[in-house]
Amino acid sequence: MNQHTNISRRTFVAATAASPLILGASSAFASVTRAPTLKIAVIGCGGRGTGAMLNAIAASKSTGCTIEVVALADLFPERTLNANTALVENGRKEVSADRVFLGFDAYKKACASDCDIVILGTPPGFRSIHFKEAVAQGKHVFTEKPVAVDAPGVRRFIEAAAVSRTKNLKVAAGTQRRHEKSYIEAIARIHAGDIGSVIAGRVYWNMGSLWNVEPTQDRSAVENQVRNWLYHSWLSGDHIVEQHVHQLDVVQWVMQADPIMVRGVGGRAQRTDGKFGHIFDHFGLEYVYPGDRFVFSMCRQQDGTDGKVEELFSGSAGNATLQGGFAELTGAKAWKFSGKQTDPYTQEHIDLQNAILQGTALNEAEQVARSTMVAIMGRMAAYSGKDVTWEQAMASNEVLMPESVEFGPREQAPVAVPGKTPLL
Repeated sequence: MNQHTNISRRTFVAATAASPLILGASSAFASVTRAPTLKIAVIGCGGRGTGAMLNAIAASKSTGCTIEVVALADLFPERTLNANTALVENGRKEVSADRVFLGFDAYKKACASDCDIVILGTPPGFRSIHFKEAVAQGKHVFTEKPVAVDAPGVRRFIEAAAVSRTKNLKVAAGTQRRHEKSYIEAIARIHAGDIGSVIAGRVYWNMGSLWNVEPTQDRSAVENQVRNWLYHSWLSGDHIVEQHVHQLDVVQWVMQADPIMVRGVGGRAQRTDGKFGHIFDHFGLEYVYPGDRFVFSMCRQQDGTDGKVEELFSGSAGNATLQGGFAELTGAKAWKFSGKQTDPYTQEHIDLQNAILQGTALNEAEQVARSTMVAIMGRMAAYSGKDVTWEQAMASNEVLMPESVEFGPREQAPVAVPGKTPLL
């Protein structure tokens, strides 16, 4: 199956319904009407990559296709072993040893396989490099968010996104709120004017700390940092980019524009030990949008603090509150989501598979790249203590992620100091 595949579940069902003697049909006819197969290569077999693989398999129950995982790629053999174990535990055939690729160039081998879809689940720093290769190989893509950690990476991703459109490739991103029924219905109502003109927003991802992999002396500095990638901006972009991009993507969706500028603060108050790399543990930012609109953004990862994961928007005639599985509008056109929805982590794969099978439009590549840039410019403002415009951020030549990486020495970046850390 290639990029021009247009076999739909509807076609399959219609054909079988029209042929009551299907079980006695010739093998040639049966081969035409059987459920289509989509082959998947997984690049990055950690928790999210393997999770996305299983989400794709679950999605096939709704799309009517057969999912076959044909290639696995990762830096570490235990990750590919875990992915194969997950396949077997879910009743699937494990990927053969000659289709399991290891090393920094493993992504090229996976993209060159006979797959239809590439799942990109590595640490974010690698994402734009891997996406460019997948597009060059003519593959449909499911890419986790964010899609870069610096402006050069965003620009690379946007350039590859343009190529993907010329090839009619389908691209879904791991900003799953775009595929969540409660969000889709609520934001459609916001765009229809049900809370009037949007004036301002407040968005939050406040939580406790996450996992941490401490370094060991038998590993190189690069390996130690890759295994603990969350805490190194060249790999994660800092948690405002890696995690809070979800809320900032919702902001982009609601505002239907890029921010004009951002100013803000951030720091490292609780996670001060060197085992936590050099990233901040809190950010507070103000984004200014066209039309004299603004959005306040807060995210933190600090134990013992109150949690809050939510998006709030104020309009001239009402307000909107959005959370996972919950949406409510107040005002003259009050409304509250009361329907049922598929798990959005599965729904995003349903949407991707349907787009491939039915030939419908789906390409979220540039959309997720621009949301990633919103998060990056927020980090730039907090690290430097400077106001940052959209144009400054997009033109930045600060490179956090090199195009070529090998195991070996690498100095840990210093903790940013606002007012001293330069804006590049």
